[in-house]
Amino acid sequence: MKICIPTLGKNGFQEKLYNHFGSAEFFSIYDTETKELKVVKNNNLHHEHGTCQPMGVIKQEGIETVLTGGMGKRAVLLLNQGGIKVYLMEGDTVRDAIDKFEAGELHELTTDMACAGHDCH
Repeated sequence: MKICIPTLGKNGFQEKLYNHFGSAEFFSIYDTETKELKVVKNNNLHHEHGTCQPMGVIKQEGIETVLTGGMGKRAVLLLNQGGIKVYLMEGDTVRDAIDKFEAGELHELTTDMACAGHDCH
């Protein structure tokens, strides 16, 4: 399974997490089978609120799960419709978030819990 995590930079498992999915500069993509981590630039970084297009990088990279500190309702809905589950991440680093996900400690993000604006964090 491939997991997408919004991050501040490209420093691997020790990189700091970024709270809001759509405005993260980078996405760290973790493969639970190979244990490899790949970092890609978010080409949809600068968008109007409500116009985030999460399925672009997600489809291209074969993502099945997204971990995030927050995401708008429309983005959650689009991901869910594409068969992708979204979870609220915890921790400070990519390694923290992966460890908590693999331990089953993260809660699924629903549209009822989604952000209403970019300043929701």
